[in-house]
Amino acid sequence: MQQLATLNPQPAASPAPARPGATMLPSVPASHAMDREFIERNQIVERYLAGRLPLKGAQDFEAFCRQNPQLLDELGLSSRVHQGLRLLEAGGIALPWEPAAPAWWAKLPYFLGLALLAAALGILALVLDSRLAQRSHALALEQRLAFEQPLQPATSTGQFPIVPSRTAPSRSPVAVVGGSQTQMADFKIDMSWSKYTAYRVSIDRIDQGRVEVLYHQLRDSNGIVRLALNSSALGPGDYQITLEGLTPFGDVIPQAWTTVGIRH
Repeated sequence: MQQLATLNPQPAASPAPARPGATMLPSVPASHAMDREFIERNQIVERYLAGRLPLKGAQDFEAFCRQNPQLLDELGLSSRVHQGLRLLEAGGIALPWEPAAPAWWAKLPYFLGLALLAAALGILALVLDSRLAQRSHALALEQRLAFEQPLQPATSTGQFPIVPSRTAPSRSPVAVVGGSQTQMADFKIDMSWSKYTAYRVSIDRIDQGRVEVLYHQLRDSNGIVRLALNSSALGPGDYQITLEGLTPFGDVIPQAWTTVGIRH
């Protein structure tokens, strides 16, 4: 083997204090000729790969390898590097030249899922906003119409004889008033079978609320309780009429129910 380079002698420096618990490894002698025997005996390759060589020793070893590249093959350095890379790959650790693995949320499937979810939520928000705007507009329009709509004069009169239910209220109207023209509706409710002569009459718009309460409505000699109203006085919908008999002591006793429809 040809004559190898020697390390240049350096002025002696005070040794760095050893860390507690650290293993003391032999340093590279500054005046010793670095050859294969020296490298193998002092485990220079292992210490270099593990990063345990002092700075000067590492620099001298690198300079020696540049001058004697054939020694790298003789020492089997490439096979050791390949073995280390295989260990990294088996352990699932990215190789030094590979880019770092992206975070889970940055991977394509997760990114596409998040994008689709965001798009779906955006569309849902737009649909809900549109429906809310339409509902608010319709409510404002009905409120304005209810406030501005005047009472229309009746152009016709309708007679509506009604036989009410004695057992329970019904949602189906027995008579429909109005339509294309305003009508004065005369409801004739047959109460001839009841023992009461005076009644409290309540009018409720179904599924909304009470419209009117009429006290002491008397039936005539034929047992008919009469109610007359202008069809434009009430909004379109179905109205439940409840008749309750009045006792001499002011108590109310449910007697009959009927339902009428108002159309505009």
